[in-house]
Amino acid sequence: MRHNYKGRKLGTDYSHTKAMKRSLVSALFLNDRIKTIESRAKEIRGDVDKIITWAKRGDLHSRRLAIAALGNDSELVREIFEKVEQGMFADRNGGYTRIIKLGPRKGDNAPMVIMELVTESVPAKKEKAAPAKAKATKVAPAKKEVAEAEEAPAEETEAVEATEVVEEATEAAAEEVAEEATEAPAEEATEEAAEAEKDTE
Repeated sequence: MRHNYKGRKLGTDYSHTKAMKRSLVSALFLNDRIKTIESRAKEIRGDVDKIITWAKRGDLHSRRLAIAALGNDSELVREIFEKVEQGMFADRNGGYTRIIKLGPRKGDNAPMVIMELVTESVPAKKEKAAPAKAKATKVAPAKKEVAEAEEAPAEETEAVEATEVVEEATEAAAEEVAEEATEAPAEEATEEAAEAEKDTE
């Protein structure tokens, strides 16, 4: 039974698997890409990410951990730390490797892949545009409100003009009634005076 041994066995014993993983990680950092079997590439992905994270920290303890993980290769560790200090993975918070499948290998039909370091920068996130329907619904009520606001003063002016016409009509009628009221006594007085003159004659 394999107690306390995590990860893939890769067809070998523990010490051989450990040495193979170390050599694959070193080869990846030296050449920026390697060609290997898919299961081996997936197995070393975590180790590569761990070493780059240590390089991002950049302290002495992280440097010693990286040297131990790469088999006392201090020169390679120095190169890795210098690349990271220059901003190689500055804007990336994980996913430092890429696996490209090549298909089965001739002979044993093993699935082959190319594993490489992702060196390009992360594209900036685009802001999500609001749906066109929402914009249309927001703009349409605004246009309606503007049209209503334009129509409201026109209606108000029409109402004011109508009230002015009514007031003028009532004033004219009142004036006519007053004139008739003043003219009627004057006519009666002239008629009475004419009758009085006739009587005197």
